[in-house]
Amino acid sequence: MTHSTQRGSGLDGQAVLLVAGLADLAVSTIGSAVGGLRGLLGRSDTAELVREAEQDLQARGRLALDRCANVPPAHLEVLAQHVRARRAADGSDD
Repeated sequence: MTHSTQRGSGLDGQAVLLVAGLADLAVSTIGSAVGGLRGLLGRSDTAELVREAEQDLQARGRLALDRCANVPPAHLEVLAQHVRARRAADGSDD
């Protein structure tokens, strides 16, 4: 699966994706990650697994950032903006 977003381009973007992916992985699957790491110690294809893990972490990071980026505005803030707009239209100074 490949995603090309502005957020993922460049070394800084990749670092942010990796950190966000690591945080998401730690929160959701810490127990299974520790068990999986024990099994990796004796494998001969470790370099390939590391590359795949890096890609997986970047994908997790992208998903985690996308979840956080699409937060709707706070309900009370929207109400306050409506009140300000109504007062401005009515000519009140409160």
